[in-house]
Amino acid sequence: MFRKVLIANRGEIALRVISACKELGIRTVAVYSEADRNSLHVKFADEAICIGPPRSSDSYLNVPAVISAAEIADVDAIHPGYGLLSENANFAEVCRASNIKFIGPPPEVTRMMGEKSTARQTMKKAKVPILPGSDGVIAGADEALEWAKSVGYPVILKAVAGGGGRGMRICRNKDELPGLYNQASQEALNAFGNGDLYMEKFIERPRHIEFQVLADEHGNVMSLGERECSIQRRHQKLIEEAPSLQVSPELRKKLGGVIEKSLKEIGYWNAGTIEFLMDEDGSIYFIEMNTRIQVEHPVTEAITGVDLVKAQLRIASGEKLNSIITEPIVIRGHAIECRINAEHPEKFTPSAGKITAFNVPGGNGIRVDTAQYSEGVVPPYYDSMIAKVIAYGKDREEAMNRMQRALSQFVVQGIHTTIPLHQKIFADADFRKGDFDTKFMERFFEREEARKATERG
Repeated sequence: MFRKVLIANRGEIALRVISACKELGIRTVAVYSEADRNSLHVKFADEAICIGPPRSSDSYLNVPAVISAAEIADVDAIHPGYGLLSENANFAEVCRASNIKFIGPPPEVTRMMGEKSTARQTMKKAKVPILPGSDGVIAGADEALEWAKSVGYPVILKAVAGGGGRGMRICRNKDELPGLYNQASQEALNAFGNGDLYMEKFIERPRHIEFQVLADEHGNVMSLGERECSIQRRHQKLIEEAPSLQVSPELRKKLGGVIEKSLKEIGYWNAGTIEFLMDEDGSIYFIEMNTRIQVEHPVTEAITGVDLVKAQLRIASGEKLNSIITEPIVIRGHAIECRINAEHPEKFTPSAGKITAFNVPGGNGIRVDTAQYSEGVVPPYYDSMIAKVIAYGKDREEAMNRMQRALSQFVVQGIHTTIPLHQKIFADADFRKGDFDTKFMERFFEREEARKATERG
């Protein structure tokens, strides 16, 4: 096992990794920006090193600064968390060259799966079902028109290097395609430095379902079941749960087997997530892979009993999966996660500032992952998520009821949060019935506007 690990991240995921390291007897090194000097991950790590000014580009994304901190602290490994450098193949290569273990997949595989068009073709070769679409990068608007004619409208243009909905456009006819292609390409270029696009058939009312996997460095791969991530706003997840109501035990076993075989073939290791869209008829299609731990990993931990972050550390140290997970995976109960963001719950404008009061809920079946505290400051430079509330119950009904209770007991003063929005969602009849898809929030907001209009008379 590693002697010392540097956590190249911040916030709740940095604390999560520190906790896993402590349980394994590993010393930890936190890196932080000047804006995070008083953050809890700095307080709870064994050592802490400032790596730059507040902006991520000058600190958490500054590869030379992170590597210098790792060398100064004489660490054995670096855990990247999620976001930031977690899927940066170049960073993983620098770690390798510096003789520092990168806790994640090999850079060659990260690069291959990070290029979404390449990932599509890789999964297609491995017999994983994919959406109809282009064979790779589209050369220009004229080629996009040819592919759209072949695939059939509506289609969706996606950035090869994209994420978070940027560089993405839905096109419903040939007249609007050239303009939307140029918009998406320019947006992708601005956001990722790469304007390349590919095309897929657009599903009108899909469900977003993802499978969690673990793979060791000895060729063993294990699927830990799926999560439902359909409750989204502008392609950003709000609520995740496991297991999905739409995935039968038979489909879970079948798809899990296909995923395990495909990842073994490409030489994948450590934690990863395979993301799918499910059509209204139950057909399921691969869309992308995240080669890291996910924000929503706690719901899988809740229903399987597997500590995924400790598993990451043990895999990276050379252990085999069968020594980490000694019993067959059995899914028990139901878990739901709410992402709590520092945003206005209706305007969705950022709400940075000082927290004047902070009380997290507890009790049976409730877990809260956060790095915030009373009198702490939410800086304006980073992602707005300040906490994750996870509710577990013997079934979905109990998990929902526990989440409602937890949200009512979660106190955050001094800034706006999305807690009131989550409370409204959990009171929604369609959500409680499980009648939703990725367009649920659009319909939800329409109903809210109609209700307000009625109240105004």
